[in-house]
Amino acid sequence: MSWSDGLRFAFGTLTVFPVTVSRWDREAARTGMLSAPVAGLAVGFFAAATGLFLLLVGAGPLTAAVATAAVPAVLTRGLHLDGLADTADGLGSGRPAEDALRVMKQSDIGPFGVITLVFVLFAQVAALAEAYGSSWVRGALAAVVSATVARLALTLAARAGVPAARPEGLGAAVAGVVSPRAALLVAGGVTVLVAAGTGAFLGARGLVLGVLAVLVACGCAELLLRHCVRRFGGITGDVFGGLAETAATATLVVLTLS
Repeated sequence: MSWSDGLRFAFGTLTVFPVTVSRWDREAARTGMLSAPVAGLAVGFFAAATGLFLLLVGAGPLTAAVATAAVPAVLTRGLHLDGLADTADGLGSGRPAEDALRVMKQSDIGPFGVITLVFVLFAQVAALAEAYGSSWVRGALAAVVSATVARLALTLAARAGVPAARPEGLGAAVAGVVSPRAALLVAGGVTVLVAAGTGAFLGARGLVLGVLAVLVACGCAELLLRHCVRRFGGITGDVFGGLAETAATATLVVLTLS
């Protein structure tokens, strides 16, 4: 199994970048989910570049923040936000697992999904605006780190021992493909990179916040993951989307702490 196949899988399933997925099997899914943070890094780079460009031409921090938050949605066709909304509707329905999964498969978005989307997007934009207002570098770093950690949450959720709620779909394709040891190695690597990047640009406090952001984001995503497994009997593609947005939001909030 080549890493190029895994990267194709990661970019082809998690982004809209023009990549042809050459293999769609458990082996490719394993390498692809281990490569998920790389796809996040690319998404974060374009999000940060968009925000910095707007600031450079005279836009304010709020405008740059809105654009920065919009880029990941565009580069994922809004799938993660849609997954977050569907997950919120399924959890909020209070119905048994089978009925809740049926609610999540419906094309419309219910009240729980709408409310969740509103508050999550407000939180992301507010955090990015505060970061850009503090410094352009801090805002750009927040964009890159949040997108990367969001995909790290997917790597951790695809570990062995986490079942799929349905026999079909993306959740079933990637559920349990990553060994816990490999997931932890990737998590550790991302943490080190985040710490190094934030520390290099923001000093010792930035290093601490970077590590704290990864830990808090992964912790929040893990809590949501466990709750979804209890409620739905496993994970789905929608749950993966909800995990990514949860981790991204938590990361942004921590990185704006003063």
